[in-house]
This record gives sequence, structure tokens and C-alpha cells, in this order.
Amino acid sequence: MGLLSILIFLPLVATLVILSLPHSLQKTYKYIALAITLVQFALAGSLYLQFDQTAQGINTTNGYQFVEQIPWIRLALGNLGQLEIDYFLGVDGVSMPLLLLSAFVMLMAIGASWNITKSPKGYFALLMLLNMAVIGIFTALDFFLFYIFYEVMLLPLYFLIGIWGGANREYAAMKFFIYTLFGSVFMLLIIVGLYFSVINPDTGAHTFNMLHMMNPDNYVDGSFFAYLNNYNEVLGIPARMIGFIVLFIAFAIKVPVVPLHTWLPDAHVEAPTPVSIILAGILLKIGGYGIIRVCYSIFPDAAVDANWWLGLIGIISILYGALNALAQKDLKRLIAYSSVSHMGFVLLGLASMTAEGVSGAIFQMISHGFLSASLFFLVGVIYDRVHDRYIYNFRGLASLMPAYTGFVAIAFFASLGLPGFSAFIGEAFVIIGTFNAESVGTGIPRWMAIAGSLGILLSAVYFLWTLQRMFFGQTRLKGGEAWTAALHDVNIRERIVLFPTLALALALGIMPSLVFDTVNSSVLNLISLLSPYF
Repeated sequence: MGLLSILIFLPLVATLVILSLPHSLQKTYKYIALAITLVQFALAGSLYLQFDQTAQGINTTNGYQFVEQIPWIRLALGNLGQLEIDYFLGVDGVSMPLLLLSAFVMLMAIGASWNITKSPKGYFALLMLLNMAVIGIFTALDFFLFYIFYEVMLLPLYFLIGIWGGANREYAAMKFFIYTLFGSVFMLLIIVGLYFSVINPDTGAHTFNMLHMMNPDNYVDGSFFAYLNNYNEVLGIPARMIGFIVLFIAFAIKVPVVPLHTWLPDAHVEAPTPVSIILAGILLKIGGYGIIRVCYSIFPDAAVDANWWLGLIGIISILYGALNALAQKDLKRLIAYSSVSHMGFVLLGLASMTAEGVSGAIFQMISHGFLSASLFFLVGVIYDRVHDRYIYNFRGLASLMPAYTGFVAIAFFASLGLPGFSAFIGEAFVIIGTFNAESVGTGIPRWMAIAGSLGILLSAVYFLWTLQRMFFGQTRLKGGEAWTAALHDVNIRERIVLFPTLALALALGIMPSLVFDTVNSSVLNLISLLSPYF
């Protein structure tokens, strides 16, 4: 078994162990989950250190590392040839940082789950199953295998929100399930269409191999998704554009972009803190990763034709999310809308189709992954103590919880893009890439860069205003003395979770090359894949 397989199936082992243990040993469940996740994080870190930063990835098998490819399903189909599905794993410069991020955020989620008392066996078993699915998504290079992990991810999240969530948990879980299922059902149709349009050049059989789908020479002439002059049309729209749009919508729901975002605030508000951490830190990044790995790499021609609209959607998401965050009175809902705004920068950077813009988008995904996780963890700290998140019910918390206030201030300043922190690097490179896109000829006008920078200004407004309302001034709490007694400062466990996260934001703000050196070769290869269609 290869290293990536071990990384994927370690959490499944934890799930089976947890399910097999009796109720009398329920206190051990969290320790098993923690131990497995620590091993997983150490293994992911080891892979990151071994990663060859010169490998190009994207559309070349030789450019992927830690590759595992074995025949999985072979089924004769008569006149249609042979069904060919491989167990095909590998990582490149795009997926490797996200793999490490996922292991890190999952470790944070385990730390935030320490006080879970409701059905701990089911909770930690589902959390580990979700962990397996997420790692599988970032490593799968066979579209059929990718889709299996993508669907497996849905079920644990549905139950984690629906059982361990807040008062309206059933509504939020169902809304999340319907949105995601809507995207994935139509995704399956496109996957099947691609399968019958692409052949494996080595065997002549149709294939789900994503790398073969990225090569125009592997498309059958006259097939539904055939390239260039041989394409089909549906209602006057090229079939390849339809395929791109359907897959983009499926992944845009995950990002999420406006107007496909409405599941996110409800899911965040009702989800328990650890699930909110996973939603913000990992799930949203699957959307951005899918756009790069699938939409851009398999449909580069359609992506170039649609990139102006993608940039516009990114701008709308940035501004709409920021303005909504400004209007929120629930702290968790404010951070949920801030995620919509900050993930809009990812889409804007990808739409620029410049090396600096795409690199900035990937960097922004990494930065937002652990910063948003820390923000939701900080909300959970105060909610666990008084079961309230209403901003105006708190005043002057700095005098009661000085260390907590320090963590919140650093997380807020890091998230709003203060120079010296990671979010500044990601957003600055997106703005630079968007500004340069017009001179490169990708069709993105410079006013989009200016509009995007307004989102950075608005994020400073809602974060600083929240800091001023909740933490400074004379202490005034809705719950009176009972809240004063309950609001003790952060404990050792909470400090252990928060300190590495905020230290990482500072480290990447000072040394962004820790990420850029890894992603650069793959980004340049992606741009070379897109540039013939500019």
C-alpha cells in the first residue's frame, strides 16, 4: 500500500476501531481520533517535505508524485468495448498544500470536539469517515474514484449537522444536502459524457482517467465533448461549454459563490463548532480545487471563453459577502458571510488566468483555510461558555478575557489582510494578477481589480467594528454576573489549538515561498494549458 493510500484509509481504520469498542470505553474515542489524525498530519508533513517542487503536474502523469495506479474495475461491454476504472492516486503542486491543510484543519476539529458528550461513538466515527473522503478527493486522479469520495463526503456532513447541530439543524442539514446533491447529480452526467468521449491511448478503451481527459488528442472525433471544430451543440451552445458550466456550478456551490451560497450561513450557524471548522477550512477549498483540477484542466477552451463572467461572479461574491457580513448581529453568521467574500478572491484570481493571480488564489485557499477555522474555533470558545453569539449581548470582554481578546484581535487583523499575515499575500497577488490580466489578453478588465480591493476595505470595517463592539469599553453582559463567572479566559487545550494556527498565518505572511515554491510549477503548467485559447 502506497503512502497516499495509507493517508486516505488511516481514518477508516479509526472509524472501524471506534465502532467496535463498547460504550464503557467511550472516553477513548476522542483519543483514538486524535492519535490517528496526528499520525496523518505527520505523514502529510513528511510528504510535503519530500515533494519535488519542479514537477509540473496538472496534465502530465510524470508531473505527479507518490503515484499509485492499479486496475480496479474491468468489465466487457460488447460493442462498446471495455469499462476501464483505475484506482489512481497522485499529488501535484495544487493538491499537495491542500492535503497538508486538510490534515491540519482536521486536527483542529478534533481539538474542538473534546467536550462532545452526545453519542460520541457516532460523532467521532463520522468525523473520521469525513476525513477519509476529503483526503481521497484531493488525491484521486480517476474521475469515477473522485466522484465516489465526493459523494461519501456528503453523508457524514449531513448527519454531523443534522444530529449534533443547533435548534434548526434539520433544516440546515437538508438545505446543505439538497444543494450539494443538485450539483453532484448533474456532475455525474458530465462524467459519463466525458467517459464516452475519451479513450485511453494505450488500450483504446474509454476511460475515466482525468489526465487523459485533459489531452485533446484523446477525444473521439464526433463524440459529445469533442474539441474545436468537431464539437456538438445543444440549443446553439457548444457541448463543451455546457460541460464546463455544469461542473462549474457543482463546484461553485462548494466555494460558495453568489447566488449559490445560501446554504452556507445556515449550515455554519447550526453546525457544531468542529463541523463549522471543517466546512470553512476544508469543504470550501474542495470547490476551488475542483474548478482548477476539473473545470480549467479538462475544459480549458470553455474556461477561457467564460472567464469574464467568472471574474464578475467573483467580484459580486466579494462585495455581497462583505456587505452582508457588515449587517450581521450573530458573530458566527458574520464570519460565514466573510467566508463568502474571501472565497470570492479565489474565483477572481482563477478568472485572471495569470500566474500571479492563480498562485494568489491557491495561496488564499490555504490562508483562508486555517484562518477561518481559527475564527470559528474562537466563536465556539465563547459559545461553549454562555451559549450565546449575539454581538450586542457582549461589551468589554477584553477586561474579562484578555488572552482570548488577543487571539481574536490577531485572527481579525490576519483575516482582514494586514501586511505581515498570510491573507495579505493571497489577496495582494490576486489583485496584482487581475490588474495584469488585461495586458496578457485574458479578457479581465482592470476595474475588477479595483472592485476587488474594495472587498479588502469592507473586511477591515466589519472586523474592526466587531472588535470595538464586543471587546472594548465598559463591561456589559446580557447574562450579568452569571456570564461574568462563566466567561473565564482560554484554557490550555484552546491555546494549543489556536497558537499554531495564528503562528502559521504570520509565518506564511513573512515567508510565502513555503507555499509558492510548491505550487509554482503546476500553476505555470496550468497557464500553458489555458494560454492557447486566449
